[in-house]
Amino acid sequence: MKVVIFDMDGTLLDSKKDITISINHIRKLHYKLEPLSEAFVVEAINMDVRNLPKMFYETELYEDADRKVFEVHYAAQCIKNPYLYEGISDTLRELHAQGIKLSVATNAPTPFAKKMLTHLGVADLFDVIIGADKVSASKPDPQMIHKILNYYDFDKFQDTAWMVGDNSKDILSADNAGIYSMFATWGFSPDAEAENLIHHPKEVLDRVL
Repeated sequence: MKVVIFDMDGTLLDSKKDITISINHIRKLHYKLEPLSEAFVVEAINMDVRNLPKMFYETELYEDADRKVFEVHYAAQCIKNPYLYEGISDTLRELHAQGIKLSVATNAPTPFAKKMLTHLGVADLFDVIIGADKVSASKPDPQMIHKILNYYDFDKFQDTAWMVGDNSKDILSADNAGIYSMFATWGFSPDAEAENLIHHPKEVLDRVL
């Protein structure tokens, strides 16, 4: 058995426009702050160490009021502008046709992930779609990966698994779970310096098949 686990934002799909719109909604509504750029938001999200409430809202902690309003706003916003990266749909369908087991491990909340992937017509290709709300610690902790591998009754002596992501947290989660990884440069991290770089989704096919 072969298993490929994908990160979502910046790997399967580009969501930066909608994430930025929802963050800027909170900035304006609650803090009277000027809007942030998509580039700033993506860079902040992809940092290894960061305080996102400080960077996004100039507060030390993520306030419950901000979280609640963001989740309501983003639930409607998240399917307005996302798009699959070029080659993703064909790659997923070819992997699925070849009997490869496909899942998603994202630090986004599971309901948003399922809604976005359903909207883009690929949700049915994945056996498991799991977000940060389903574990006690998100990536780079390996809990999500372990949950997915357990779903498949994964045997490390007989089976092979890969994590595909655009962030060091994805790669570390794979390392921590003892599986292989691929670092995708077509999304939010085009200038990454990492081992196992891949520059187009079809390279996943080359490595897995």
